[in-house]
Amino acid sequence: MGEYTMAKTYFGILGIVTVLFGVAELAVTAGGTSFSWSILEIPNEMFRGGWGGFVVLFAGFFYLSSLKNFSEVHQFSKAVMGSIMIWVMAGLDIFAMITESIPSEEGWFNSLEGFLETYAPPYAPAIILLPFSLVVIYYIYKRKAA
Repeated sequence: MGEYTMAKTYFGILGIVTVLFGVAELAVTAGGTSFSWSILEIPNEMFRGGWGGFVVLFAGFFYLSSLKNFSEVHQFSKAVMGSIMIWVMAGLDIFAMITESIPSEEGWFNSLEGFLETYAPPYAPAIILLPFSLVVIYYIYKRKAA
């Protein structure tokens, strides 16, 4: 029971941050203007901002709903599902970056500088949340070993 106290705290904080990112994405989409600050960029497109905002929001709800009895497998699976939702959204954002980096304005292929500039910040919220959501893999292997 006590061994999951750190996990509950971690996923509780991650859940709150994820819910805030989801609400921010929905608010920016409803407002109709994109938002960029430091390394964070929230698009105002309906598909990425609206649909993606709902996915990120519910991933945060999954994280928060898993906290009640985290050591039980059904509750733990909610945290895993929240991470999978983040991975899907981050994968879509990374795929969009890759496909945007290949063509150029003047010709068929982008220059090396133009190619690398595409991968510079700012990033969508799901990409920022991606490394923090990977912690669930440690707990999956920890459960498997037990």
